[in-house]
Amino acid sequence: MKTRAEEMYATMDPWRLFFVVAMPGMISMFAMSVYSIFEGIFIGQTLGEGAFAAVNIAMPLVMINFSLADLIGVGSSAPISVALGKQDYKTANNVFSCAVVMIFCVSVMMGSVMFFAAEPLSRLMGADGVLLDTSVRYLRTAALCSPLAALFFAMDNFLRISGFVKASMIINIGSNLLTLGLLTFFLLVCDMDVVGSALAVSISFCVCALVAMVPFVKNQAILKFTKPQFSAAIVKQIAACGSPVFLSNVSGRITSILMNISLMAIGAKTLGEGGGQTAVAAYAVLMYASDLCWPLLYGVADSLSPALGYNWGAQNYGRVKSIAKRAYIGTGVIGFVSTSLLFFCPQMIASWFVSAEETALLGIATHAIRLFCIAYLFRWIAVTTQSFFSAIEKPLLATIMSVAVAFVFPTVLLGALWGFGLDGIWFNFAGVNALGAALSAFLLVRLMKEIKKKEAEMPTVETPTAEGNAIVE
Repeated sequence: MKTRAEEMYATMDPWRLFFVVAMPGMISMFAMSVYSIFEGIFIGQTLGEGAFAAVNIAMPLVMINFSLADLIGVGSSAPISVALGKQDYKTANNVFSCAVVMIFCVSVMMGSVMFFAAEPLSRLMGADGVLLDTSVRYLRTAALCSPLAALFFAMDNFLRISGFVKASMIINIGSNLLTLGLLTFFLLVCDMDVVGSALAVSISFCVCALVAMVPFVKNQAILKFTKPQFSAAIVKQIAACGSPVFLSNVSGRITSILMNISLMAIGAKTLGEGGGQTAVAAYAVLMYASDLCWPLLYGVADSLSPALGYNWGAQNYGRVKSIAKRAYIGTGVIGFVSTSLLFFCPQMIASWFVSAEETALLGIATHAIRLFCIAYLFRWIAVTTQSFFSAIEKPLLATIMSVAVAFVFPTVLLGALWGFGLDGIWFNFAGVNALGAALSAFLLVRLMKEIKKKEAEMPTVETPTAEGNAIVE
């Protein structure tokens, strides 16, 4: 017998499903990223430009550490959803159990590497002196907590697959409230520096990871912990389905490293002594400003992935297209609103992360946001397309999207726009996402042809129950 979550994915009206699943998912993902905004505000307003730049140098390495855990979490989500669509609960539970064990082990390994290699990695990105010391201490603090903290992101995926959409949202909101409280305590009460910031975020992730495990430990979810039966096929399947997100994360962080190196050089050339640090700090403001918008896009696209995977496994292709259509409409609206917000309020947003005394940084960051915001006119297309491909076990198409948007396009445009100085870097994001939208359109046309062929080959009778809700008999 189907569970409540499975009935929802299989039969609920697509628009109702969107509001029941995607809206809480959007809020949940935004809440998950608000910690980053809080952190940026606290560091920028209390510790200043130097600490802000140091954290921006360290952050790509912290996120690469989480990327392997994300590979396993996202990579296991698609086969779990497809297995549930086929009513194969044994496979779904085994993949889930294997994934949790793999995430913990990989995070121990990556945390150790990050801790011991923190100094040479920071030097590689151009940090020296006080900037080097600050970024190394931030990295090592985050590394100590990474084994448990990394589980937080994966458990959020597993909660949504099991239909605990509201619980996921509440846990993510709780994570941010806890982060805000700890940041206040460590930075304002205890007068700590960036180590306090890293501790606040890490402790929050660890606590919420443990809370997110409760429904699975108590057998209240669709997915159950079982004795993991590892096999080469399972590991290969998880790696294949998770590689698009992993490559996107890693490529994006490598691109961030290249951006930081370029900013140090261009900033020193155009702004004079200390200009490199100022340019990196302005780039950090852009990334924090982006955290206001991109989680909303990803939240909608990612929250509908279990429903897409479930119906793909059940061969209900009409419903797959119907749900995907709602995802594109939802992210399109978010993209337009995000562009408007960033374009009309750049100085206000920049001032959240830059103290009033740092007028030069505030002016550069405000101008950068104005150029950067154009990216959101296009970004929603690539984000939704990559999530769609991953959900229906099309890892090759999703990988092409992720690598192109996260690494190939930005690297090519970094060279092409080098002569425009800092403006070339700020405009890089708009160019990347415009190219990503064009690539998405090309790959989607190919996918639609494949779906039409599959529908034509199905010798079944479909009884419609609502728009896109066909029951295969």
